[in-house]
Amino acid sequence: MIELEHVTKRYGQVTALRDVSLRVGERECVGLLGRNGAGKTTALNLMTGYFPPDEGQVRIGGLSMLEHARECKRKIGYLPEKPPLYDEMTVESYLRFVCELREVARAGIPAHVSEILALCGLEEVRGRVLGHLSKGYRQRAGIAQALCGSPDVLILDEPTVGLDPKQTVEIRELIRALAGEHTVIFSSHILSEVQQLCSRVIILNEGRMVRDFDRRMPENGLCRIRVKIAGKEETVIAALKRMDPEIAVEQLPAEESGIVGARLCVSGDAAEAVPRVFRMLAASSLPVMMMAEERESLEDVFLRETQ
Repeated sequence: MIELEHVTKRYGQVTALRDVSLRVGERECVGLLGRNGAGKTTALNLMTGYFPPDEGQVRIGGLSMLEHARECKRKIGYLPEKPPLYDEMTVESYLRFVCELREVARAGIPAHVSEILALCGLEEVRGRVLGHLSKGYRQRAGIAQALCGSPDVLILDEPTVGLDPKQTVEIRELIRALAGEHTVIFSSHILSEVQQLCSRVIILNEGRMVRDFDRRMPENGLCRIRVKIAGKEETVIAALKRMDPEIAVEQLPAEESGIVGARLCVSGDAAEAVPRVFRMLAASSLPVMMMAEERESLEDVFLRETQ
């Protein structure tokens, strides 16, 4: 759906992006992470056609942004960090105006706007002036304008910045709902937000893409399983090592008397590895007190890649 191919962008002597290549497929929800100045906003501006790349190509749905800008921009809804709202307009009149700009058929605008108002939870403020809305409602209005014209792709830059906890939860739930129907790309400094909403994460550092990974897949093809087993330390560890020579066993510091902790590294994904290990433990007559997949946190990955 969106493709950046060897893209470089410079501002004078500063290179904001360096030879970045990535592809985001249909209905993926992708989080874009990076420290301040890493190139996140520049990457989003290139995807939306706001800036042209100095080198490389940007394609939307297989079309070049440089050669087919109008067709490409029809496919994109964009929420910048500061929502582009006209404070003197009402919510409904503003969305009608945006629909006209995005060339929605006039006869279909009223129904389209009503649908967006309902989806974004703006029905009760549809007649209020934008300048009088709270930060949370303004952010909802920003997302609503990005939905005008039913774009295939939504690009959101810091969609929850400056919101209180309740408003943040509401916007996250809205993004979660939209991700089922659209390709969603959003940047955020809030790692927990990306962890909750995104299956895939892209990390930029100093203008380069340093990591692109699916959070659902095990690192290096290995599933790490943490277990607590009742019994004597020597007996339990020996039994674990006898189960399968291909399973690496790491003993963990004791937390409770009579309980042995261990980490098992098993090839494959969790959906297959966890039940298989459980059956092995049961066949070895090891009393399992706790068993859980152990994943490296997104914070750990981010800090390591951006050192």
